[in-house]
This record gives sequence, C-alpha cells and structure tokens, in this order.
Amino acid sequence: MLWEIDMKFTKMQGIGNDYVYINCFDEAIDMDEIAALTVRLSDRHFGVGSDGVILICPSDKADFRMRMFNGCDGSEAEMCGNGIRCVGKYVHDKHLTDKTTVTVETLAGIKTLGLNLVDGQVDTVRVDMGEPVFACGKIPVATDGPEFVDQPVQTPLGTYRMTAVSMGNPHAVTFVEDVEGLEIEKIGPLLENHPLFPKRANIEFIQVVSDGILRMRVWERGSGETLACGTGACASIAAAVVNGRSRRQVKMRLLGGELELDWNETDNHVYMTGPARFVFDGELL
Repeated sequence: MLWEIDMKFTKMQGIGNDYVYINCFDEAIDMDEIAALTVRLSDRHFGVGSDGVILICPSDKADFRMRMFNGCDGSEAEMCGNGIRCVGKYVHDKHLTDKTTVTVETLAGIKTLGLNLVDGQVDTVRVDMGEPVFACGKIPVATDGPEFVDQPVQTPLGTYRMTAVSMGNPHAVTFVEDVEGLEIEKIGPLLENHPLFPKRANIEFIQVVSDGILRMRVWERGSGETLACGTGACASIAAAVVNGRSRRQVKMRLLGGELELDWNETDNHVYMTGPARFVFDGELL
C-alpha cells in the first residue's frame, strides 16, 4: 500500500504558508506516487495538513534543488516564495550547509537566499526572486497583446481589471477596495481557470493602504486560498508599480503575516524578506 511507508518529514511555515518538507538526501521518494502522496499528506483532517509538499534534493547546478507540489491536486509548481525561505532555514539549521548565502535550483531558475541568523539559527531569509515578466507569451496569457496590464477579465460574477505577471509561475493581480469583503472562494476558481490563462494562474487581490503598504489575499493555483504566497506578493508589487499604485519598496500584509518587498531599480529584481519557522518533525510508519 502507498501509505505503508517509513519516512521522516518536517512541517514548516512561512507566514502561514505551510508545507511538509522531505529531505531527499536521506529519504527515497517514488516519484510515480508523489501526486497522490502530496494530496494525502496535505489533508488537514486525515493527513499531516499543509498547503503541499516540498522536496529538498541534490543539485548539480546549485547548492540544493527544491521541488514543490500543490496540496489540493498534487500538481507540481514552478516556485514558492514562502516555501523557499523555509528551505533555506532547513538546510542551515539541519546542518546540510554552514553557508549563509545559499543557491537553490527551482523550475523557475536558480534563486539566491541570504540567511539572517539569530543565536545561530535562521530567523528571516532574503530571497532574490528575479525579474518580473510581463510578456504574455511567457506567463502565459492567451491574448495577442505584448502585455496584459490593467485589462478587463469577464466572469459570471462580474468584470475584473487584471495585470498578469510571471515570477517563474503565472499570476494575475487585481486591485480591490477591501480584501476582507471578498467572496474569494467563489471568484478565485473562476479567475484561476479562466481561458485567458492556459496554465491556470495564481490570483492576487490587492488593497492599497498607502504607497508603502499593501494588503493581499491570494487564491493559489492548485491549492485554493492560502494564508500567504511569496511569488504572489512579488508579482503584486510589480503590478502595483506599473499601475502607479505604489512605490518600489513596500510592506505586504497577508493573512499569515508581513513581507518586506523591494523591486530594485538597478537590476530589476524583486527581493523578498520574511520569516521561516519550524513547526514539528514527524515520521510516517
């Protein structure tokens, strides 16, 4: 049986975006079963409970490799900003490395992490998330235009003006007056699976508090609403800047906590800083 396995794991979270982490230096994973395993482990009633599973693997291109699978359907995602911060804490605090600058291979490219220590343990992580991409063909968005910025998207529940951005995975950002009043469980799936987004999209709803403070709720592709999304936060600051709604350095307030974001003018990269936390270690028997 699939579940009759002996495997150690670690539960971690970054501002409430929680994942089951498996150290593939020590554990052998049947990749033919990873989607089903992810769904089972992520179930919050009958499993460990998480937004998904993240594998920490060897890499011949970087210090480590990260693979991330969504909890609702087991699909593999390109990147996870909150998840990769926890990878940084895991590899340092579990003594897989003594570096405080670590490179991690992802499906969205190699990311560089700066580990900020308190009493020898990783407290926060600064991640170079790379350049935001607005080209429709690279996100992708099924439209003839070169970019999809502040464009109307029609749904049975109304029309939303959206800006599409890739941070290695597809995002569509819309600005709202009040994130608390959203019926996100109704509109989220309609936008995630809209025909405009052939690979589906992560959907961010952004409320502008001031030019330096934004509030966000997110409907994640393959996971539903989560307490936080790092790549979504990075996509959202880029969307806010190009729409003239914020400056380049902001605090992003999410349901699970706060991130510091900087869309740097010099290299055009978005830098994200936030906490990474252990929850517990466990073992499947």
